[in-house]
Amino acid sequence: MPIKKYLLAGLLVWTPLAITVWVLTWLVGVMDGIFIDTLSKFRPLVSQDTVTSMRNMTGLGVILVLLVLLVTGALASNVLGKWLVRQWDKLFTNIPIVKSIYASVKKVSDTLFSSNGNAFRQALLVQYPHAGMWTIAFQTGTPVGEVASKLTGEHLSVYVPTTPNPTSGFFLLVPRSDVIELDLSVDEALTYVISMGAVSPSAPAINEKRK
Repeated sequence: MPIKKYLLAGLLVWTPLAITVWVLTWLVGVMDGIFIDTLSKFRPLVSQDTVTSMRNMTGLGVILVLLVLLVTGALASNVLGKWLVRQWDKLFTNIPIVKSIYASVKKVSDTLFSSNGNAFRQALLVQYPHAGMWTIAFQTGTPVGEVASKLTGEHLSVYVPTTPNPTSGFFLLVPRSDVIELDLSVDEALTYVISMGAVSPSAPAINEKRK
């Protein structure tokens, strides 16, 4: 029936947009709520009228977070800023319990966000969960230290995301010879994973790699 066809076509157009808007609205609301709650703790330095007026300004929390990140990044890029960051690191790495959490999170963030790092910059095909079955993975680095010394041959550290939620997954150490590099961007590969294979960004490239 034409009506059913048109309804499905309309859903295909509006569903991604509606979900995207919903997620962005939720994120803005969370940031705004955190900012207002933080601002409320500075009473009586901040009047109730100021808090109320800012509560009605949607997106203020997002703007302030971006400004703080930009200012912090600018300060951390000069000599004085780098010195202050080192002192900050020394402070937190000398506090019991806190140092374990801070050091671990810092290593992960440095790996993921460093412009010189390789984490999540290469999409791969790996055999998982057993030989003969292939899935999308992302290179996160290479094994070093004791882990590398226990392995025979060159290996890669890879992350295999789950679908449709790629924020959870599995960490694997895979022989480089068993890995197939893909001519896909990380965004294209993630789209392929999240869509459970329904959206194939570049099937010919995958087939060519597997030959």
